[in-house]
Amino acid sequence: MQFDAELLLLAMAPVFLACIGWEAWHLKRTRPGAQLYSWRDTLCNTALALMHQAADKLAWLAIIPVYTFFYDHYRITTWPPSWGSFVVLFVAQDLLYYVFHRCSHRVRWLWAAHVVHHSSERMNFSTAFRQSLMYPVAGMWLFWIPLAVLGFAPKVIVAIVLINLGFQFFVHTQAIGKLGWLEYVFNTPSIHRVHHARNDRYIDRNYAGVLVIWDRLFGSYVEEDLGEAPVYGIVESLHTYNPLKATFHEWASLAADFASVSGWRNKLRALFAPPAWAADYHARRAAGSSVPRAGSTEDSSEAIRAKQDHTAAFQTPRRP
Repeated sequence: MQFDAELLLLAMAPVFLACIGWEAWHLKRTRPGAQLYSWRDTLCNTALALMHQAADKLAWLAIIPVYTFFYDHYRITTWPPSWGSFVVLFVAQDLLYYVFHRCSHRVRWLWAAHVVHHSSERMNFSTAFRQSLMYPVAGMWLFWIPLAVLGFAPKVIVAIVLINLGFQFFVHTQAIGKLGWLEYVFNTPSIHRVHHARNDRYIDRNYAGVLVIWDRLFGSYVEEDLGEAPVYGIVESLHTYNPLKATFHEWASLAADFASVSGWRNKLRALFAPPAWAADYHARRAAGSSVPRAGSTEDSSEAIRAKQDHTAAFQTPRRP
């Protein structure tokens, strides 16, 4: 089966815009005063989307040759165009997306790009547009190399990545409730609302792209509790609608922390520890506490717990 995913997504653009318009009208009518949409927030999301798309166009020019190298020299088989090969590619890429997404919440270098998507304190269809132009720098593309080794052509890899991301537009909404049995298999708005929340009960859960089976299999699934509404945004809130600040604020913080901490272990933590390490470090500095040194046993319980989560990889994560 062959198709042009970029043309497909371009054709879907009116659908995406129509969904945003419908949701804004519906939520204003059904939840007046909630202010679930904001012009400044939506325009920021749109600017971030345009910046992301431009960066992606340029990045693929450099990345496709890398996939071609692995495809030409290291592929273990060759998949002919068919529905069967599409299903295998779809499932394999969705699993790799889960790995990428979970790593992006546990490794600060990756989080520096992914944080852009989570930094709005609103949750609506326009939030799906809120992406970072820094994903190529962070290394998102590295996670798709196994697909080339499995024998999928580079352009097909790009297509399935775009399709996966296109699907995820539809889970960024508060206008749709739970969807029954579908939530045992697919990512849904209810499942993804949990992922965007910063409540202790919800934070760092539900990493699904399209299939939620990976969260259920690897122990990262949490159901939305109707008695506890999600609180959206990030732990260290970003109070700006400037798309450039939204894009680079965590990179600037990462660089500043790397320069200020002492000891090579802490410098590596500033780059690659879970984001909770940085939040703990910033809280210490704000309180005037001593900076944790390499090998120090003075880390807070939250930082220790974050490091334990990081080393546990895909074991069952901590329960709130």
